[in-house]
Amino acid sequence: MARNIQSLERAAAMLRLLAGGERRLGLSDIASALGLAKGTAHGILRTLQAEGFVEQDDASGRYQLGAELLRLGTTYLDVHELRARALVWTDDLARSSGESVYLGVLHQQGVLIVHHVFRPDDSRQVLEIGAMQPLHSTALGKVLSAYDPVAHSEVIEADRKPFTDRTVCELESFENVLDITRARGYAADVEETWEGVAGVAAPIHDRRRMPVGAVGITGAVERLCRDGELRPELIAAVRDCARAVSRDLGAGRF
Repeated sequence: MARNIQSLERAAAMLRLLAGGERRLGLSDIASALGLAKGTAHGILRTLQAEGFVEQDDASGRYQLGAELLRLGTTYLDVHELRARALVWTDDLARSSGESVYLGVLHQQGVLIVHHVFRPDDSRQVLEIGAMQPLHSTALGKVLSAYDPVAHSEVIEADRKPFTDRTVCELESFENVLDITRARGYAADVEETWEGVAGVAAPIHDRRRMPVGAVGITGAVERLCRDGELRPELIAAVRDCARAVSRDLGAGRF
């Protein structure tokens, strides 16, 4: 059985201590409560502070939870609410389109798949929850890059490598793609990430009208496209699904 890392255990105990109180705690309070030497406690606090998980009040020198930890907690709740609100609508989209449906959020300069509904047929399929997709080539990624300023910054700074001959990598051309995405309200991927595979995705907004994710379908080009273009009825279905989830998240009409 693997041994726990003592410094991580102490850091976790420190965060729980700070989360459980209604006031800021001083170094002596923290060290005493956890049975640590002041030097040890100060070293852990300094590391947590450098990562944004703990903040120190300039006037009193006392410690409290930091904004980065609160942001991570909010993200966790947002993702779970997003999945919960999207369950019925993504099932409906899979049935109406006959294709696989994916729900994605921004994570570590990519798209994290947080929900996946299988294509409603008897074909062999692999559950892709937890998989990562690129921001610059997939429909989900382009939607996030177009609507989320953080995703946009990350994709601009990233190495936009080509996956196929159709992948748009050059910055000016890619920015044009994002402009088109915003203008029409959805993004397309026709063999830009995988040969023979196409996708379409639309943005999901929350009650603050902020982009919190994207929903889309992916499937064989011959099923999703007609005469080289994405089928308009599939685009409409994806956009309707995104709007329905957004409404359930409190975004109102889009």
